[in-house]
Amino acid sequence: MKKTKKEKIIKEEIKEENTCNYNDNCDCGCEEGLECTCEQETTCGSSCDSCSGCSGIDSDTIVSILTAKTEELEEKYIRLQAEYLNFKTRTQSEISKMLMYEGEDFVKEILIIKDNLERAVMMDDNDLSDEVSKFLSGFKMILGNLNSIFDKMEVREVEVLGLEFDPHVAEAVLTEHDENKPENVVLEVLTKGYKYKDKLIRPAMVKVNK
Repeated sequence: MKKTKKEKIIKEEIKEENTCNYNDNCDCGCEEGLECTCEQETTCGSSCDSCSGCSGIDSDTIVSILTAKTEELEEKYIRLQAEYLNFKTRTQSEISKMLMYEGEDFVKEILIIKDNLERAVMMDDNDLSDEVSKFLSGFKMILGNLNSIFDKMEVREVEVLGLEFDPHVAEAVLTEHDENKPENVVLEVLTKGYKYKDKLIRPAMVKVNK
């Protein structure tokens, strides 16, 4: 007799303790692979007088096995689904951060040029010749344009002068004592610090009152 799909599943789950020695000549109704209800194992011949009859696994056992299998598969599915959602969320977050700060390296390079322009425009026009003053005016114009671009890119200077020293946004490279100023306050900004959007891309280099 051809085995059904259920019988194959059940056979994997249940270890049969008593199996009727079924063969082609047996006319007792036993089927190979099904649980034997005989009190003792017998070898079926043309007739099976000592066999009280073999029967298949009862329906309650089948339901129990299939229910357990279903619950196991559902648990695996839920676990895989959770892992996928975590992976998807983590990947999307990393991509978003990458796109948000994709211009960071470029901004850092431009900041060096901005530093030099700011130093140049700090010169006193009164002590310069007309020719040099024209160059200085050009530098101021370039610096103004650069500041406008930085505003659009959300590049902001970190405000630290006169405030209490914050190691999260500044580095103390020099100290000086000024009794007229509070302890640990920033006395001078040697190099400006900047944030790109909400990320610190360069800490300020400062002199702190100690």
